[in-house]
Amino acid sequence: MSRTLKITLSYDGSEFHGWQVQPGMRTVQGTLQEALARVTGTPGLPQSSGRTDAGVHALGQVVSWATESPIPPANLVKAVNDLLPSSVRVLAVEEVASDFHARRSAKKKTYRYRIYRGDICPPFLARYVYHHPFPLNEDAMVDAAPLVEGEHDFTSFAAVDPDRSARNAGERSDGGDDEPLSNVRTIFESRWESDRDELIYTVCGSGFLHHMVRNLVGTFLLVGKGSLTQRDLRRILELRDRSAAGPTAPASGLCLVSVEYEGGIWS
Repeated sequence: MSRTLKITLSYDGSEFHGWQVQPGMRTVQGTLQEALARVTGTPGLPQSSGRTDAGVHALGQVVSWATESPIPPANLVKAVNDLLPSSVRVLAVEEVASDFHARRSAKKKTYRYRIYRGDICPPFLARYVYHHPFPLNEDAMVDAAPLVEGEHDFTSFAAVDPDRSARNAGERSDGGDDEPLSNVRTIFESRWESDRDELIYTVCGSGFLHHMVRNLVGTFLLVGKGSLTQRDLRRILELRDRSAAGPTAPASGLCLVSVEYEGGIWS
């Protein structure tokens, strides 16, 4: 009898070519799939709450996966972690309703972007932050952050996603999941805050487009540098033109913190 499992996962994305399985590339999805298959004999592709880019990390990625294996969840955690590299850890496994899907069932996702502001970035932080020791008007960035809250069309902050283009052409990608092609998303919280030598951006939303958080960060950095104003930011949203917004911030500073479903948050 098939069971649907919800797997909570944490990983250091530095050495992976992103989440999604790709031929000849080391990916988190492919690595997890291999470990699950070896333990259970089930070859199915695990589906995540979202596809993180190359170099992006996760504290609380959520995965849905179906298997006929009778192995209890607690035993599965131990067995799979024994096979996974140290950069990927299964934090929890639980059996859920058959209609649960890690992405389609998600209600909110929270990402965090860390910028290290000190002159010298400690080597043990370098993989998890973007080092930017140059002058910034951090107060201007703090004031601008809430301007993207609410429901908006975020086309100006979305990179072209080849997988969405393939689905639009009738092809199947990433396990055949259907994904809304609208670029409208709801941001529930957007804020910058200082924590010692770091400037941290936290954003919570109903969902995120390809490179959306990193493009938002790149645009807020232009606000901090004085190249853009709050009025410019509003105009960029309205233009729905990617070329109007700032550059894509480096992947190293980004981390998926948590995913919220009906009845709870997994992080």
